[in-house]
Amino acid sequence: MQPTSQIITTTELLAGLHESGNSGAWLEFDRRYRPILIAFLRRMGLNDNDAADVAQETLACFVQDYRQKKYDRAQGRLRSWLIGIARYRLADMYRAKVRRREYRGESAIVDVPDEPEVESVWEAEEKRHIFEQAVAELRATTRFNEKTIEAFERVVLRREPTETVSAELGLTPQEIYNAKNRVIEKLREIISRYEMLFVGG
Repeated sequence: MQPTSQIITTTELLAGLHESGNSGAWLEFDRRYRPILIAFLRRMGLNDNDAADVAQETLACFVQDYRQKKYDRAQGRLRSWLIGIARYRLADMYRAKVRRREYRGESAIVDVPDEPEVESVWEAEEKRHIFEQAVAELRATTRFNEKTIEAFERVVLRREPTETVSAELGLTPQEIYNAKNRVIEKLREIISRYEMLFVGG
């Protein structure tokens, strides 16, 4: 995902996708949604290769439909349209799995997630992706020293005991507490900017 100082809103991105020669819009659309789609499809039970294939098909299908004016934002969010396409592809795979099971004489029962579950999984993966991108930006662009960031990651993300981190990094518990708060404040700022990328989507 591009730096959030160059935010392209969902509205601007969708406008760019209408232009057949606008490769930048396609690249940004791909950067923004492919990682979420792949993670979402893995949570739906696909292996890495199948998830990558279905994500590619979903993105390509959406762009084709959008340029043919089949997508109407007034009738639903962008992510709902993407989920719909992905679910259609998932259903194809589930049906194929059922046929293979029947051929082998195994149980043909395959659980297909319902719509609320699917929406919940997508939202969780979107939030996780935003958080990971924000942490990556934090490490790459802020002036926090390595000890400060390491203390934050170990105490907050990995939930290691403050006393252990304090002893191993040579920081007092108070210094770790202060470092944690400074990093969290900056991280919230970065996350809010990343969330703007998905506003309206």
